[in-house]
Amino acid sequence: MNTGDAYLDYSNLDDRLSGGARQIPIETPVGLFHVWTKRIGNNPTLKVLLLHGGPGANHAYFEAMDSYFPAAGIEYYYYDQLGSSYSDKPDDPSLWETERFVDEVEQVRQALGLDRTNFVLLGHSWGGILAIEYALAHQEHLRGVVISNMMASAPAYTAYAEQVLMPQMDQAALADIKALEASGDTDNPRYMELLIPHFYEYHTLRMPADQWPDPVKRGFDQLNQQIYVSMQGPSELGMSKGAKLANWDRVGDLATIDVPTLVIGARHDTMDPSHMEMMARTLPKGQYLYCPNGSHMAFYDDQDTYFAGLIQFLHQLPE
Repeated sequence: MNTGDAYLDYSNLDDRLSGGARQIPIETPVGLFHVWTKRIGNNPTLKVLLLHGGPGANHAYFEAMDSYFPAAGIEYYYYDQLGSSYSDKPDDPSLWETERFVDEVEQVRQALGLDRTNFVLLGHSWGGILAIEYALAHQEHLRGVVISNMMASAPAYTAYAEQVLMPQMDQAALADIKALEASGDTDNPRYMELLIPHFYEYHTLRMPADQWPDPVKRGFDQLNQQIYVSMQGPSELGMSKGAKLANWDRVGDLATIDVPTLVIGARHDTMDPSHMEMMARTLPKGQYLYCPNGSHMAFYDDQDTYFAGLIQFLHQLPE
């Protein structure tokens, strides 16, 4: 999603790089880079690392946590993945691979001193894919996992968009959207002019876009299109054919994730809530949180439900 840069303000960069912020060195196949993190709070036994979506968005929209986590005694970490906002932005498409992002998360974990006694990984949207992949590779380091608003199958996500969400849309607007996609003209301002009122305001965040909270606007305004198009594709309605994530599917592997896992879905989400409920049933220690008034960003449009269930899950994690 790219809503333009009218709301982007990096004048407070110095503040962002102080008071708990760190630039963590990350080894990659093409050299050393740095990613930005920032710690909020202090709890030796409960530390939540936040994985933002996109791919290629940034940490900003997670600032909703500031209204709930500190009072609940939860330590949490903002984190811009490589290529995003305050982190380095190398111009190398070979870096935009799921496996490399998993390795990056593991290096961040080590640098922050997170381990099995305290480490909870919360991934939203693309961050949910990354959380699943990290758990499959490194679950021995996890105390818990939260998969927020993400299905375990990209083909199923695309099918849900095509079979359920698109038929609900204004069909004239949908035809224009698909025509722009077919012609490769998704950079045309008309594309977002159509998507925002006909799709985003129904399924991404259920309020007029000009009233979206500032953290949400900042979360998307600096979307790294190189990462996004490479992994997700240019379409905003499901995954595009040929994108690196188009065939990603881990439904058959969920049963091997043996750590407490909360899956969060919402009635109006871009993701199928029944699929996410199935994920929770399939995970050996899965729980499901349903947000009846929420969309893809239920931590804004169904906040009370979202945070009550999330904080309860975090506080009840086994020692």
